[in-house]
Amino acid sequence: MEFSFTPEQEAFRGEVRAFLKTELPKDWVGSDNAIDEDMFMFAREFLKRLAPKHWIAPAWPVEYGGLGLGLWEQVVFNEEMAYHRAPVVNMPAVGYLGPTIMMYGSDEQKQQHLAGITSGDVIWCQGYSEPGSGSDLASLQTRAVQDGDDFVINGSKIWTSQAHYADWMFLIARTDPDAPKHKGISYFLLDMKSPGISVRPLVNMAGQHGFNEVFFDNVRVPRSGLLGELNRGWYMATTTLDFERSSVAGSATAKRTLEELTSFAKETKANGGRLIDKQGVRNRLADLWVDLSITRFLSYRVVSLQSRGLVPNYEASVVKVFNSEFGQRIAATGLHALGLYGQLRADSPYARMMGWFERTYQSSVGSTIAAGTSEIQRNIIATRGLGLPRN
Repeated sequence: MEFSFTPEQEAFRGEVRAFLKTELPKDWVGSDNAIDEDMFMFAREFLKRLAPKHWIAPAWPVEYGGLGLGLWEQVVFNEEMAYHRAPVVNMPAVGYLGPTIMMYGSDEQKQQHLAGITSGDVIWCQGYSEPGSGSDLASLQTRAVQDGDDFVINGSKIWTSQAHYADWMFLIARTDPDAPKHKGISYFLLDMKSPGISVRPLVNMAGQHGFNEVFFDNVRVPRSGLLGELNRGWYMATTTLDFERSSVAGSATAKRTLEELTSFAKETKANGGRLIDKQGVRNRLADLWVDLSITRFLSYRVVSLQSRGLVPNYEASVVKVFNSEFGQRIAATGLHALGLYGQLRADSPYARMMGWFERTYQSSVGSTIAAGTSEIQRNIIATRGLGLPRN
């Protein structure tokens, strides 16, 4: 089994690194998912710099604004972007929605929406979870009732990342309340400027506004906003989730964080010696470096399936559950190694490592909930991967 990249792929990696070195500020330390307006504006402007190079979605076909590169070139690109903590917006559109439209959308929908993604002109958000439908997503209650040439949507969505900045939303809603819950759902593409939409901010315990609750009050969607077949949206939605759970960026981000934490531990004095010489710190760091290799190769396994034209299923769930829990272990180790200083915010003169672990420790709590809880992922692995009975 060969895990190395080709010389051409490594040359592309060098090109991406050179671009990021030029385009990111010299004092750039990374973004927190573009959570405030200034960061978002910079991230969107950075997106516009990627567009002329067709780097927003380099693996997409040329006719949709990509370069037609292979998925492994996309891996290279994603790894470098994540390692350098480049500001990322519109990831749901590039990684999940775009491939879903390519699989299920009409020619008109492809022409209308895909070019706007790869030009950086249109920002999307994802409308899946609801206040009473998270892990059991198929129990959602947001309704879409056909009225002439339109669908009228009523209900709400929650945990909607960047809805306060988004131009469009892709969402699922119930179109047949009498059908079994997995079979009465449809998939819609919705203009966020439509009358009847209101967005309420949700601030997490780290003080970050990334999430929102979105309300729909008789919102009209033209029939052209229906993706694929009526009442078949659940199957398209699960395809989108499989794309969502197969990201390779997590391991690259973790590598950068582990490098910085390891360097800090080597350089910092503690109890007459170096911090890294404390057994509790050294052993935990060693375990995390082993875990890093595991999560990277699990991600590569998913990409290898995609590169053969297959849609990852339980394999993507393996990546999701391991990677999200791995991120929590890194955050906990960082907070442990930094001691009480690790609890200080970045604006404190006594904060260490720019308060990075104070933020990530709190924000990582939700990683085992978002995009499907760890419990849901383990159920998928058990039933679809191991063939175990549902009961």
